[in-house]
Amino acid sequence: MSKDIILRRTAKELEPDSFVNLGIGLPTGVAAYVSPENGIFFHSENGLVGLGAKPAPGLEDPSLTDAGGGFASAVPGAMSIDSNLSFGLVRGGHLAVTVLGGLQVDETGRLANWIVPGKMVPGMGGAMDLVACANRVIVAMQHTAKGAPKIVPKCTLPLTADRRVDLIITDMAVIRPTDAGLVLEERAPGVTVDQIVEATAATLIIKGVVPEMDLAA
Repeated sequence: MSKDIILRRTAKELEPDSFVNLGIGLPTGVAAYVSPENGIFFHSENGLVGLGAKPAPGLEDPSLTDAGGGFASAVPGAMSIDSNLSFGLVRGGHLAVTVLGGLQVDETGRLANWIVPGKMVPGMGGAMDLVACANRVIVAMQHTAKGAPKIVPKCTLPLTADRRVDLIITDMAVIRPTDAGLVLEERAPGVTVDQIVEATAATLIIKGVVPEMDLAA
């Protein structure tokens, strides 16, 4: 249910007929919450333009995967491209939005999501390019990890890029990083402001009554 809240609310941020990157992990699920009639083309950094929802059991194609190696589908009009063109689209500023997972976000809106020191990773991936070059950066993640806050005063993990992200969407809240700090804009259904504050290590700016998320399709 918590992931459903994150994906539904994130999908509402995407404009019709836009070009959107979905990062590894949770963000790839956003495609299932967007109607094909919206004309949104999803980009996967491994070279798929026109990423669709996760295929139904039995319809998986081993040669068609998302950036994380999970089974993917493709919408009509999709294309496969090489890494040079894929990252050329990213670095050329052609993405309206990138939706990325996060390990930590701090009070300045900086994101850490590419490595946990001491753990093996296959490579740094494309997160640095995406954060630096997409027109808008949305972090879609769980609010806490094993009870520990992921929204912190200062990231203790290596930063992905020195750019403030545009929006943080969690299973508890919608938070907008600003020059003044992190503004609590919405709360998830059934979640109180006090619960959000308790689950957040960083200071939140709270202005008046905080409305509940609209999760209607």
